[in-house]
Amino acid sequence: MVWEGISAISWTPLIFVLVGVKINTQTYRELILSPVVKELSRTMFSGKPFVFQQDGAPVHTSNATHACFRSNTPNFIRKEEWPPYSPDFNPMDYSIWLILETNTCSKSHTNVESLKTAVCREWDRIPQETLRSAVDAFPKRLHAVIKAKGGDIEI
Repeated sequence: MVWEGISAISWTPLIFVLVGVKINTQTYRELILSPVVKELSRTMFSGKPFVFQQDGAPVHTSNATHACFRSNTPNFIRKEEWPPYSPDFNPMDYSIWLILETNTCSKSHTNVESLKTAVCREWDRIPQETLRSAVDAFPKRLHAVIKAKGGDIEI
C-alpha cells in the first residue's frame, strides 16, 4: 500500500507500507499521521491554516484518529461532516490517482521494487499546476453533487 497527500501548493512524500502490515488505527497513526501531519503543519504550510481531508475508511474515521487530529491539526473534516463514500469530493480520487496509475502502469513491472520506483518517479513528475487544478475543482464538484441531490455527477 502507498499513502500520499496533496495540496494546491505541493505534495507529500510517498509512504510505502510493507506487504503484510495490517493498517489499523494504531499503525495508521504511527506510520502516517504522527510523522506526516506534524511535518505538514510545520513545513508545507509554514504554520498557515489548512484543512486536512480524508475519505471514509475506518482508520480515517476512528475516534483515536480524530483525537490525533485534534491535537496536531487545527482544521480537519470530521467524520460527521463527510459522506462515507465520496470519490467525487476527493482530489486524489477524481484526478491524481488516474494520472499516477496511467503513467506508472504504461509499462509492465517485473517486481515490486520496479513498481515502487516507477510510482516515485511519476509522483515527482506531477506538475504543480495539476495539483492546483485538482484542488481548485473541488468547489465546482461540491456544487454539482448538491445540484444532483447527492447523486452521481459528470464533470
